[in-house]
Amino acid sequence: MADKVKAAIALLLLLAGVGGFYFLSESPMVVRVASVLAGIVAGIAVGWTSAPGKEFFVFARESVVETKKVVWPTRKESFQTAGAVLAFVVAMAVFLWITDKGLEYLMYDVLLGSKK
Repeated sequence: MADKVKAAIALLLLLAGVGGFYFLSESPMVVRVASVLAGIVAGIAVGWTSAPGKEFFVFARESVVETKKVVWPTRKESFQTAGAVLAFVVAMAVFLWITDKGLEYLMYDVLLGSKK
């Protein structure tokens, strides 16, 4: 039950920060943005103390560790893959254009005889 209360308080703090942005419409933009940032920071701080918040931050830390284990492609491999995709897209576009024009010729010129 305490975690639900903390989550509700965190959400209210986030909403208060956003609401402060509109409530302080006469204030300088720096104050309005500071209101939003304060709400976000306060909401995260309260959310961090709840059990789901702690689990999320452990998950995020583990995600960063797993991301570092990924073998990312080199620049050359990235360009080769992008080139292959681009070539396929161009070939498919030409194929579909030829098919479309062929069907257009069959329908209008051969069957209907109306395109003159």
